[in-house]
Amino acid sequence: MTIKPMNSREVARKVIEKKELFILDVRNQSDYADWKIEGENFEYLNIPYFELLDGVEEIMDKVPTDKEILVVCAKEGSSMMVAEMLADQGLNVFYFEGGMKSWSEYLEPVKVGDLKDGGELYQFVRLGKGCLSYMVVSNGEAVIIDATRMTDVYVNFAREVGAKITHIFDTHLHADHISGGRLIAQITGGTYWLPPKDAEEVVFEYAALEGGTDVVIGNSTINIHALYSPGHTIGSTSFVVDEKYLLSGDILFIDSIGRPDLAGMAEDWVGDLRESLYTRFRELSDDLIVLPAHFMIIEELNEDGSVAEKLGTLFAKNHGLNIQDEAEFRALVTENLPPQPNSYQEIRQTNMGNISPDEEQQREMEIGPNRCAVR
Repeated sequence: MTIKPMNSREVARKVIEKKELFILDVRNQSDYADWKIEGENFEYLNIPYFELLDGVEEIMDKVPTDKEILVVCAKEGSSMMVAEMLADQGLNVFYFEGGMKSWSEYLEPVKVGDLKDGGELYQFVRLGKGCLSYMVVSNGEAVIIDATRMTDVYVNFAREVGAKITHIFDTHLHADHISGGRLIAQITGGTYWLPPKDAEEVVFEYAALEGGTDVVIGNSTINIHALYSPGHTIGSTSFVVDEKYLLSGDILFIDSIGRPDLAGMAEDWVGDLRESLYTRFRELSDDLIVLPAHFMIIEELNEDGSVAEKLGTLFAKNHGLNIQDEAEFRALVTENLPPQPNSYQEIRQTNMGNISPDEEQQREMEIGPNRCAVR
């Protein structure tokens, strides 16, 4: 039988639509344990490729005959070989085109909603990394917030919707992924904004993003209000868009809260984190729809693939927003942290402009799961 490829977009639709899929992951056990393709109705089997060099006969009783099978590896080659062996056994099998490197880079655009005076808000869901970025479009202009390094996705999408990118924001200096903000600004001539308290070591020019900053795009006057909300970093800044959406950066997530330790300042920043979450955000409307810069688990996706929830709902259900004892809160966010993101120091230095890794090095730096939250 002929083996067929399945690409990241096709897998993304299965994730969002909660379809069934059986994944045979042939990477090393440690790589699989650290990071895999996640889907609510996916089944998994991890058998390292080197254990299958002599054939797949010994795993046939573990592989379904009535489901689509996707063979996954790091780059593609190993999955093709194993898929061929399974196809020879008569199974309905696909290999994962581009491997986990492709999955790490794929962005799924989802329309979040219409703006009250005309315009739209889009969320770009990076399923393989848990990153979320945004495009606000109004009357031929576009603003991008927390762009990933896959800059062509945003530039091409703006072109498709007939908008010129005029402003690019980063809510903070990212440590888990390489920002595409500066490069998009160079490509489009747009203005790149960064919180100055996060930018003391950067080596490039930027526009200072501070609390109280308003940016108007399009003729319909879409106001983007910057809200200083430190804690994840000392410069972390959120946005209220159209008086309806709260883009919370890495301070507040749907099921968790931001970690304060990625610059080695957890003890110093935990107080800022609590003030942002328990004071600044409490002053906002419960009806604001929270749009974070990351998600942690696949269950946070809504039916349409978006990651969004009302602020009032989060105050009721998010455990990180309901720890009244300050000492308990401090212990939670300083003593119960997951491992730090892979290569996070090198990623921070790249986002400061201090080092310039090539494309393949950037890929390697970003491989792995999202780790921006307190669990």
